[in-house]
Amino acid sequence: MSSEGHNPFHHAQALVDHASHALGLEDGLRELLRWPMREYEARIPFRMDDGAVQVFQAYRVQYNNARGPTKGGLRWHVNETIDTVRALACWMTWKTAVVDLPLGGGKGGITCNPRALSPLEAQRLSRAYIQAFAHELAWDRDVPAPDVHTTPQHMAWMLDEYEMIRAHSEPGVITGKPLALGGSRGRADATSWGGMYAIREADKALGLNLGSNSRYVIQGFGNVGGGLATILHRAGGKVVAIGAEDAAIRNERGIDVPAALDYYQHHAQRLDGFPGGELISNDDLLTQPCDVLIPAAIEHVITRQNADKISARLICELANGPTTPGADHTLHHRGIPVIPDILANAGGVTVSYFEQVQNAYNYYWAMDDVHTALDRRMTESFQAVFALSQERQISLREAAYLLAVSRVAEACRLRGWVNGRR
Repeated sequence: MSSEGHNPFHHAQALVDHASHALGLEDGLRELLRWPMREYEARIPFRMDDGAVQVFQAYRVQYNNARGPTKGGLRWHVNETIDTVRALACWMTWKTAVVDLPLGGGKGGITCNPRALSPLEAQRLSRAYIQAFAHELAWDRDVPAPDVHTTPQHMAWMLDEYEMIRAHSEPGVITGKPLALGGSRGRADATSWGGMYAIREADKALGLNLGSNSRYVIQGFGNVGGGLATILHRAGGKVVAIGAEDAAIRNERGIDVPAALDYYQHHAQRLDGFPGGELISNDDLLTQPCDVLIPAAIEHVITRQNADKISARLICELANGPTTPGADHTLHHRGIPVIPDILANAGGVTVSYFEQVQNAYNYYWAMDDVHTALDRRMTESFQAVFALSQERQISLREAAYLLAVSRVAEACRLRGWVNGRR
């Protein structure tokens, strides 16, 4: 929760309310879209390696399935709550809709400190989660995937547990799996590549003239942020500041991204002590002068308190909900365009959908095919959002929500959920 005191789910609901009002949706439909359709919680008693028993709180939220099976990752985080999971499931609903996937939105979480778990404890907790929720999951009902602090290995354990419970093979029930278990090529860095395509299209549409000397600041150095840093570095972009949970570093000449990643991976995911840059705080990181600011970590880091200090020409939200409503208003007033999260970071769920398709007919695509299909989907989606923003003279975020909410609303109407008896 940010210093503005925003509950992330209230933030998500406010965005839905704004879009619903602009679209003129009837009260019943608006109320349907404001809340999850189904929520599941479990208290998981768990024996640690030392014999002590802890009880973990676990969640799975299926927000809306009007357009197809719900889809969304599984987060392990010490501050996970039902409201963060609700918010993320809500955002997933609009994310799948804005890139026009035949899916709904869902999300899961476990309140835990993943870094305090041994590998054996992580495996047992992965299996325990599936034991708690297996009967609510299926390839045509609700499909989890990796998210914060979960990996393809966690998905492998979960798939194995699910298939043991169900006593049959069902690889499409979980995406983000290792390749050997039916994962898709290109899934690991799909969110990063999706962000790159979105930045490229924004550059064209807004006439930013980004080039080899353009400066990028990235908050978050995990799979998504580190992946995009690598892509930008290889393309000749200058990443001048990066941040992790412990600290951030700055180098006006450009950070040696491969060296920073190697240090990060060999020092318990820490940047403190990396010799290739000056140590700064994560608060200072967000206000560094740059062409493109990329929040790629957690929600609510750009707030009313720092939005007037942001000096980027463009913001690309690879995290979910990184900008609070108050900050969004300030940025729009200052003329700083924001590629909203439901569009910018949709590359991950898009390639997860491709993985589901490949699992369904047991035929797997080459990497070039995945990248080509992802590029086309992200390009078409950005252009549709940008065209609507120009037509209505609204921000990219408002346009993305109008497009996404209208698509879900249409599916609800066609099913008779709001204009007839369910």
